[in-house]
Amino acid sequence: MDALNNKGNVKAVAYLRTSSSANVGADKDSERRQREAIDAFAKRSGIVDEFYDAAVSGADPIDTRPGFAALLDRIESNGVRTVIVEDASRFARNVLVQELGILALIARGVTVLTSSGDDLTNTDDEFKVAMRQIAGTFAQLEKARLVRKLKAARERKHRETGKKVGGRKNYAEIEGGSEMIALARKLHRYPVNGKRRSLNEVADALAEAGYLSSAGTRFTRAAVTRMLERKPEAK
Repeated sequence: MDALNNKGNVKAVAYLRTSSSANVGADKDSERRQREAIDAFAKRSGIVDEFYDAAVSGADPIDTRPGFAALLDRIESNGVRTVIVEDASRFARNVLVQELGILALIARGVTVLTSSGDDLTNTDDEFKVAMRQIAGTFAQLEKARLVRKLKAARERKHRETGKKVGGRKNYAEIEGGSEMIALARKLHRYPVNGKRRSLNEVADALAEAGYLSSAGTRFTRAAVTRMLERKPEAK
């Protein structure tokens, strides 16, 4: 609570999550309860924006949540450094998911407060620090194990067929890749209503134009970043 009490002019953003579609809607208790608790806690500083993941399980990875992705975009674009949630379970019920999400915000210099005043990003708590370190270690281990397993399977298939199998396609292998990259740059370069599009908004616009990943899904923020950083092909 001191993070807000000691800085009366600090601005914060709110993050809400409901785990079931049955809880979604203006008249549903979960959403209303979260918003009332957050507003009561932050009334002296003011909530400048709100991000809401509706019908998202508390065990779902943080990086797959559209509301949380939009929250990161807002943090990176305007410098807001305080996020308020009703309680830790609204951020995530799964401890591993929760700690990984908190790590992502700590890396951006963000403080995450609950409506009861608990600082989820407090690094003075040795147990929480240890949990974050353990969670990060196991997440990295699992990713490395999966990457190695998939690579071995692709290499075995390649030896059998002599053809490239699986793996991430480069944009030259995606139909209309050069046109897609040009469109991504145009969308990111030119503002709408005086505001530059976020990476998520560029991904949404690409999807509306029919440009999807090789898996048939909307491109991630990281994929859009790679498109924007890709050197133009020589004419």
